[in-house]
Amino acid sequence: MMNYNAGVPAELISPELADLVTERLTATEELLRQTCKAEIEFINEMTTHLMTAGGKRFRPLITILAATLGDASKIEVIKAAVVIELTHLATLYHDDVMDEAQLRRGAQSANARFGNAAAILTGDFLFARASELVADLGPAAVKLQAQTFERLVTGQLLETVGPAAGVDAVDHHINVLAEKTGSLIATAAQFGAEFSGAAESDVIAMRNFGEAIGIAFQLTDDIIDLTSVAEESGKAPGTDLLEGVPTLTTLLIQQANRAEDQELINRLRNQVTPELLPSLLNEIRTHWAIDQAKDVAIDWAERAKSAIQNISNPMTKATLVSICDATIRRQV
Repeated sequence: MMNYNAGVPAELISPELADLVTERLTATEELLRQTCKAEIEFINEMTTHLMTAGGKRFRPLITILAATLGDASKIEVIKAAVVIELTHLATLYHDDVMDEAQLRRGAQSANARFGNAAAILTGDFLFARASELVADLGPAAVKLQAQTFERLVTGQLLETVGPAAGVDAVDHHINVLAEKTGSLIATAAQFGAEFSGAAESDVIAMRNFGEAIGIAFQLTDDIIDLTSVAEESGKAPGTDLLEGVPTLTTLLIQQANRAEDQELINRLRNQVTPELLPSLLNEIRTHWAIDQAKDVAIDWAERAKSAIQNISNPMTKATLVSICDATIRRQV
């Protein structure tokens, strides 16, 4: 099977579903390329920059697997999968500008290559293409896409502003992850089930699954940022620390406020420089908070499994459970 989902081993897909999922992912990739392509060459270079850099295609995979609860051969399923991936790609262009990132998917980020203004406009261009495509899917799909986009922006704003007075920082962080990551994967799952003609109970179950696995997925990504090397993750390790972006691990360290962690807490609260990053990463990698953050990710993966306990296709269920397990294994 073609390994579009690099973060989720392809062999975990049920053999009975392999041919169907392969064909549907191939069709999704082709339509994605067509939709990203611009007639003006320099715009085309920018709009296809991240798409050709690779990526897990995790969200389209979830759309297609959700569609196996109905008729996954419908063209609407492919269009929905592309809408989701276009939206995801667009947010990456914007995120990299906000984070001043230099690497994305192991390649130079769009903002580093083309500049901030061009990267922002490219993200807008891809949002426009996603909006044009989702219009083919009907008013309800357009409304859900708009609501999802609102949640994506809300999550970014919540992360940027931080928790309000009296709000638990960890609860605030999980809410940010639900908005920034869970919302789009939830919509990916809902679109797949809906446009395949799946039963309403399956649609609801898949939306709940998508939200929970999205949170688990982002929690593991954040742990990998602290524990991996650039060759494994496709970006420089410790990026979140350098950019001052809170993660569950660092929030747990600060919230516990243990006497033995005071020096580490002070370092986390100050601007982290590239020179200080290696020693800080070494200290965090052996800290108890890493294991606690992993436990939280496991809990969200278990919630995702619970959401699909009664879906109608046992092969789909087994595959989704395997994806939950693979998501957690990424952080080990």
